[in-house]
Amino acid sequence: MRCPWSTNNPLMQQYHDERFGVPVTSDTELFKMLVLELNQAGLSWQTVLNKEAAFDEAFDQFDLHKVAAYDETKVAALLTNAGIIRHRKKIAAAITNAQAILKIQKDYGSFQAYLWDFVGGATIVNHWTTLAEIPSKTELSDRLSRALKKQGFAFVGSTTLYSFLQATGFINDHLTTCFRYQELQIKKVAFLFSMRRKATFFAYLFLERRTG
Repeated sequence: MRCPWSTNNPLMQQYHDERFGVPVTSDTELFKMLVLELNQAGLSWQTVLNKEAAFDEAFDQFDLHKVAAYDETKVAALLTNAGIIRHRKKIAAAITNAQAILKIQKDYGSFQAYLWDFVGGATIVNHWTTLAEIPSKTELSDRLSRALKKQGFAFVGSTTLYSFLQATGFINDHLTTCFRYQELQIKKVAFLFSMRRKATFFAYLFLERRTG
């Protein structure tokens, strides 16, 4: 059984089965998903998914340095691109957010590390049985929204960020009856093991430098 929202068409089903709720550790992919989520505001996720390939091409595969350097000429070109959502403020937000992520990378090491700290380094697993139980925002998304705005991000309201956290695996909001709910529980264990191995490796390197 799948979450009911995913059964409308094959594209939504594929997104649900392969991507929704899977932990993301790539800053590029996190940036991409943030841009897609902020573009969903006022629209459906189906509309955004239909345009995903066009977004990839238009935004240089979401290369942070390239997007951060976009000028008014590039913005004007994007506004004529019928393949994407042509909204000046959302395009400006993508550029602003790329710049903000680069700053976070400099200050915190990576955007993903900064975000995982908000959930204690592990996916929050909820236990919803119906779609009606799932909130549109929470204290966590409120707190993250305030923090990102202080970092200079734009279009990062609490509802947008809760959807972003669901999509990128910081929160598991598959219904308990969905087959992906249990599969992601298993992936969570493997993900935590991988993260701990990385943390141990970097701690070892740090000690080697201190004592070498």
